[in-house]
Amino acid sequence: MLLDSRAIRLVMSKEFVRKHNFRRTKLERLIYMRNIDKMLNYVKLIVDIVEVKLFFKGYTKKTLIDVIEGQK
Repeated sequence: MLLDSRAIRLVMSKEFVRKHNFRRTKLERLIYMRNIDKMLNYVKLIVDIVEVKLFFKGYTKKTLIDVIEGQK
């Protein structure tokens, strides 16, 4: 699904983060996202960052996921 979507970053909604009790790191200032057509998205801003550990068949990696507002 992500291979053809041109997605270059992982994002999750603020509601999802709250529901599953992820620990967030607050950003000093909001970050604007760009849509697939390269237009700035003024509605869905990156507001926090979540650090998660991904596990797959003995492989472990830490990664940062952006948290956005306005998405459910």
